[in-house]
Amino acid sequence: MAAQTDYLSVTALTKYLKRKFDSDPYLDRVYLTGEISNFRLRPNAHQYFSLKDDHAKISAIMFRSAFNKVKFTPEEGMKVLVVGRISLYEPSGSYQIYVERMEPDGVGALYQAYEQLKKKLTQEGLFAAPKKPLVRFPKRIAVITSPSGAVIRDIITTTRRRYPIAQLVLFPTLVQGTEAASDITAKIQQVNRIGNFDTLIVGRGGGSIEDLWPFNEERVARAIFASQVPIISSVGHETDTTIADLVADVRAATPTAAAELAVPVLSDEVLKLQQQRIRLFQALQSKLAIAKKQLERLQQSYVFRQPNRLYDGYSQRVDSLKQQLVSGFQQTYLKQNQQVAILNTRLKQQTPLRAIQLAQENLQRQRQQLTDAGQRYFQEKRQLLQQQIQSLDYLSPLKIMKRGYSYVTDDQGNVLKRAADFKPANSVTLHVSDATVTATIKKVAVNEQKEEDNG
Repeated sequence: MAAQTDYLSVTALTKYLKRKFDSDPYLDRVYLTGEISNFRLRPNAHQYFSLKDDHAKISAIMFRSAFNKVKFTPEEGMKVLVVGRISLYEPSGSYQIYVERMEPDGVGALYQAYEQLKKKLTQEGLFAAPKKPLVRFPKRIAVITSPSGAVIRDIITTTRRRYPIAQLVLFPTLVQGTEAASDITAKIQQVNRIGNFDTLIVGRGGGSIEDLWPFNEERVARAIFASQVPIISSVGHETDTTIADLVADVRAATPTAAAELAVPVLSDEVLKLQQQRIRLFQALQSKLAIAKKQLERLQQSYVFRQPNRLYDGYSQRVDSLKQQLVSGFQQTYLKQNQQVAILNTRLKQQTPLRAIQLAQENLQRQRQQLTDAGQRYFQEKRQLLQQQIQSLDYLSPLKIMKRGYSYVTDDQGNVLKRAADFKPANSVTLHVSDATVTATIKKVAVNEQKEEDNG
């Protein structure tokens, strides 16, 4: 078993390790590249942060004199090139790099992912979409955060102090690690399914970009955007801005600020109600006083003391209009009579008797002309008729028969024209101008000259 003197104290071991670090020539001048983590700008002071890559992390300190020479402002997630020495900090026993010079070397992976998601959601309009207003007097407030952190204690303390009648309901969730984003998304959806909450607070305390990364996940951002319950985001410190802060309806710098935004001060609201009550009472009294004065003034008005004066003016106006109406009718009557007299005079001056006499003379003359023309036309037609009668008389068979001509018909009344129509012993009828003669054919002598002509 080792002797008592072989045991070292923690201080002795730490001093020994520090000397090893300080005497190692390879650690006196070290060139490192990595992402900045846990960085918070401290004005006019030493800067404390970490440098990390995918598999390791080292604490870093940069004294004010060296930091004042840096030409840019370091940011969380920024990839940098640093030059410094490695040493051990005895009080904590942790080794760290004392940075003497720092230059930017691109953007860290997490920071780059943050910017890419931010650009994507900006193009989709999630950040610029209209924000849901917070309920001024909430009855139930849902809080999604770690049950063991300072966030829930700050929210409870602030809410009880300001608005103790509001009910706080904690939905415990992971706020750090690979499973945190899924847990936060599920809790937001659960609050919306329950549906009887007026406000939802999503929050956690400060930390590095890695610690806050669940609130930079796209699924968390879309769950916040889809929430029907107004959401207050309180993630990290005032200088931290996550995707959740940008999508939420309201961003609070701290959990205390989130509670202050979610609820009013009950005593202030009661005081406001009392003040409003006093103002309302005073306003009502003022209105009653004014109305009372108006009533008294109206009661003293002549309308109530001498009501007949109310329509005196109207009666006088009616009389005046009546007189104007009578006068107007008289003037109109006189004017119409004058116009009738003028028209009678003009009518006498332009009497139609002469025109009627001339028209009658013209009618008589045209009537005589028509009678003469009718007689001439009748005489001409009569002469024409006599001529046509005479012409017909010249062509009449009776006229010819009077000159000694006749015609012969058989028993059937057929006119016999040729020798072949006459048969011996047949009876025929001779038609003369003044009688008919019945005869019997004895003999037919054919005229040879006529037969030759016919042949």
